[in-house]
Amino acid sequence: MAIALCVLAPVVALSWFALQGSAQHWSHLLSYVLPTALRNTALLLLGVGILVSCLGVGSAWLITAFQFPSRRILSWALLLPLAVPTYIVAFAYLDILHPIGPVQTLLRDILGYDSPRQFRLPDLRSLPGAVFLLGFVLYPYVYLSTRVMFATQAASLLEAARVLGESGRGTFFRVALPMARPAIAVGVSLALLETLNDIGASEFLGVQTLTVSVYTTWVTRSDLAGAAQIALAMLSIVAVLILVERHGRRRQRYASTQRARPVQPRKLRGRAAAIAFALGWIPVLVGFVAPALYLLNETIKHFNSVGAVSDQLLLSGYNTVKVALLATIATLACGLVIAWAARSLRHGAPFTLAKLGARVATCGYAVPGTVLAIGLLSPIVLVDGLASWLWRLLGNPEPGLLLMGSTTALVCAYVIRFLAISIGGIESGLARIPPSMEQAARLLGETPGGALRRIHLPLLRPALGAAALLIFVDAMKELPATLLLRPVNFDTLATWLYAEAARGTYEEGSVAALAIVLAGLLPVILLARTQFKSAH
Repeated sequence: MAIALCVLAPVVALSWFALQGSAQHWSHLLSYVLPTALRNTALLLLGVGILVSCLGVGSAWLITAFQFPSRRILSWALLLPLAVPTYIVAFAYLDILHPIGPVQTLLRDILGYDSPRQFRLPDLRSLPGAVFLLGFVLYPYVYLSTRVMFATQAASLLEAARVLGESGRGTFFRVALPMARPAIAVGVSLALLETLNDIGASEFLGVQTLTVSVYTTWVTRSDLAGAAQIALAMLSIVAVLILVERHGRRRQRYASTQRARPVQPRKLRGRAAAIAFALGWIPVLVGFVAPALYLLNETIKHFNSVGAVSDQLLLSGYNTVKVALLATIATLACGLVIAWAARSLRHGAPFTLAKLGARVATCGYAVPGTVLAIGLLSPIVLVDGLASWLWRLLGNPEPGLLLMGSTTALVCAYVIRFLAISIGGIESGLARIPPSMEQAARLLGETPGGALRRIHLPLLRPALGAAALLIFVDAMKELPATLLLRPVNFDTLATWLYAEAARGTYEEGSVAALAIVLAGLLPVILLARTQFKSAH
């Protein structure tokens, strides 16, 4: 419950900050800031939701229902865009699709034009550009959940629809798609939460969303109350997204008394196979291959011209690994406490409180990084004040701020943000351990702590390792909370890339971006292997 209260503290503090704002604050926000930011955010969420649904569901059905060349490779390659953060894709495509960039230059050469004034593509720095890029990066959330649902559907249900005279298209829309609606709702909700948390891609592309408004209001205008008020509006959108997702699957219940025969893909030939091949690989090329090749090319150009990375970039890499490692250890420890409490307390009020604490502690993942950063200010200052008072009570001089302005604040933000990953992974690992093993240890005289140390922890190593990898990579990629809570003159690879993109120095930023992408490939490859085994 103490950990759960720490997760709730930023939300409570955020509400308090927002109430400190005067009526003039609210009037200014309602007149000049919120209408544009809300409209852009709503249109961005709507566009991304539609695009990720089409790409994710279409890819999942293509892989499940049809057999065509490279299907086996494509089944896991469709997950690769998860390795590329949204701000890195925007960073790459701003240069790739620049009026004097490689794509538009090649098109002008083919069409016989001499300058960008004669021919140029629509500007990527726009709301449609943001929808396009975010959709092609975030569709794997929908693909992953929907493909599992399609793969586990009983083939007899689809065959029954065909026997009753339904066409292949009708079978998909009237049988397969409605049954997969809960999985689609979960995937779309995750994609929209990531869209709402994004700050780098939206700012690079010139889209004034609520997240960008929070950052500029706090950092540029030094208006903490105004930033808290905008952040409170963002939290209301998060709450609506979660409620919509749960409402969409509130009555979805499916059961079977026998083992279902999985869907057998239909083999395509000739033109149909070529079309399926092209449609399947387009999301991978746009969402991963093109930006990854660009970053690799820019990194090679940087090494050829400069010869080595700068000391500041190396320091940023060290800072990234250090903070991510500390956050991973702390998050796993907190997750283990919560999961073990829910496991070891079987009944009564303690069990109810443990379950409630576990549910509350997982809510941090739904809080955008900018909102979390603002909400953490007051609790961190409070803890600093209490520690300073106790230190002076012992006769020592004033210690100054201990947490604020240090990496500890960053670690706290990461722990709250990614605690859901730790709890989910450890709870799933504990569920595979039969209670009889724990009961046998207790009958042989082992204490609860001893049973955890000698039985459960060794058996939890795979689950702990998978959760640690996901948390470490997510912490490396986190940009909004890092931008707002980092100490002075402290950079991670994400903030270094953000600064380089703001200055327009793409070569130096590409090294940091490529390092983040390479780190992100590890969990994606492991996830792809797991999904491939489960699907076959």
